[in-house]
Amino acid sequence: MKNSVSPNRSIVSPEQRSAALVDRRNRKMAQSAHAFVRGTTARFYQWLASRHAPVLPDGPDVWICGDCHLGNLGPLADGRGNVDILIRDFDQAAWGNPSFDVCRLALSLSVLARSSDLPGMATAHILERLLLGYEMAFPEKPKTAPSMPPLLRMKVLRAHRRTSKILMRERTGDDTLKLPLGCHFWPLWRQERNALDDMFQMPSVLELVTQAKKHSSQGSIHLADAAYWRKGCSSLGNSRYAVLLEVTSSSRGTEDWCLMDIKEAGPALVPVRSNASHAISDHGSRVVKAATQLSPHLGLRMQSTHMLGKSFFVRQLMPQDMKLDIRSLRPGSAGELAVYLGYILGRAHMRQMSPDIRQAWKKDLNRARRKSVDAPSWLWDATVGLLADLEAAYLEHCRRHVMGTFRRRMG
Repeated sequence: MKNSVSPNRSIVSPEQRSAALVDRRNRKMAQSAHAFVRGTTARFYQWLASRHAPVLPDGPDVWICGDCHLGNLGPLADGRGNVDILIRDFDQAAWGNPSFDVCRLALSLSVLARSSDLPGMATAHILERLLLGYEMAFPEKPKTAPSMPPLLRMKVLRAHRRTSKILMRERTGDDTLKLPLGCHFWPLWRQERNALDDMFQMPSVLELVTQAKKHSSQGSIHLADAAYWRKGCSSLGNSRYAVLLEVTSSSRGTEDWCLMDIKEAGPALVPVRSNASHAISDHGSRVVKAATQLSPHLGLRMQSTHMLGKSFFVRQLMPQDMKLDIRSLRPGSAGELAVYLGYILGRAHMRQMSPDIRQAWKKDLNRARRKSVDAPSWLWDATVGLLADLEAAYLEHCRRHVMGTFRRRMG
């Protein structure tokens, strides 16, 4: 069942993809300072490597997210339908220094605080609470875990209520169970369609689907529809596809539907030590390995593979999977949000460390504390420096891309 091209102007042909994606990324990054942060991972690491950056704690090597901003956390479901707030994106994941993740999340929360017109002292409070929550994860058996803030509790409850029918309705738009070409889904090259057909004949990928849908491996899987998926902006240039599968159980004779996300895995931007013993050369395998360590809910329903000479990873989408789309913060909620998200990040790192390494890392995090600021100087200086750098870069981005587009449209 192939998609047919309609006169819908939002449909982008394969030849037009690259230019359309660049244009969309530029416009999306201009929407807000926080959107700009999400799309500038490379700039983040360039600044940390510059002479202006403070020396970060030399943490123990673990699997890190690499791009731990607010939008890359959210509700995720396990195989039994249990939902937790976890890291949900691993494109930049690497075996590296966990302080990179702490700085990236601190920057994300601080930019959101500034965009919410919170006073400067709120940023200092956020950094202090973020590190407090992170450290709360490090005892072997934490006596007290931070309470989930009402804002996040509402999102988890909403995720619990979502069903497969809701997910299908969102992606297909009607009862035809086809991916509608338009704003989000674009036509495929013939070789892409053929490669996707071949992918879902691979035993490893078929096993992922049958396990996720709890069907016998003797059942049949039919690729009902596929399209290029225009989604996100931080991994521009990497291909991404949505695939709708029809899964038939041989024992029950029933049909089920499964939506799969197939994403190209490119090189990570995270600085990796030259002697990294856990480095994985295949990027798809790297992403899956990191997900399994950092967010088992998601990692267990992912599989690495290859297509058209490139590395990809496949994941089965669950209706409960959502990102944290938080547009603003209130003074009373910023601190509790920082504590809880710091705790989630700390748990992801902590489970990879031995007890001795955990205690040593916790002590190292607190070095260079100032009497006037509760957050250690390395975290405060990195966040303030990154905020200053990104503010100037964001304004320049808006001037170049938004004003340039406006002038072209005006004639």
